[in-house]
Amino acid sequence: MRRSHGQGHRAPGRHGVREFEERRAAFGPFGPGFGGPPFGGPRGRGRGGPGGRARRGDVRASILALLGDRPMHGYEMIQEIAERSGGTWKPSPGSVYPTLQMLEDEGLITSESEGGKKLFTLTDAGREEAGAGSRTPWLEVGRGVDWEAMQEIRQAGFGFMEAFGQVWRTGSKEQRQKALEVVNEARKKLYLILAD
Repeated sequence: MRRSHGQGHRAPGRHGVREFEERRAAFGPFGPGFGGPPFGGPRGRGRGGPGGRARRGDVRASILALLGDRPMHGYEMIQEIAERSGGTWKPSPGSVYPTLQMLEDEGLITSESEGGKKLFTLTDAGREEAGAGSRTPWLEVGRGVDWEAMQEIRQAGFGFMEAFGQVWRTGSKEQRQKALEVVNEARKKLYLILAD
């Protein structure tokens, strides 16, 4: 993208560090990228949904239920959960593999190497526990979540950030200051909604 020399203000110059800190502070707990939920929530079907935000028990129950069908590799379980949940939940490897190790330590599953990967299988004790639990725990993770409302919130948040970024990149020092005041005021009003 070509830039002309007369194109307003660009990124902060020599006082960039101080200005960046002011900008970051304006967002409070959200951070400048709105990275946490709900803005960092689902990115569409099949792309992870709430990701690793499910409870540890959900991961455990899902692994046991899957292995009740047939032996599987860890990566295969992640893909199966994403598919069977309709894309609303795809647990991260960081939640699945430690859970597999824990289940193996408890004697509920065993593993054997197969082509450089571990193939996990239920033990008799694991089958008993799997049989006592839900057959479709991955469907329960997304229940009670209004995905349509969540998407509206994300769009509003990103639109807000886009407008702020435009002012920050091209606005004058006074305009940037006004933008910071708007952001801080909006943040306070959001918290007041909870207080009511």
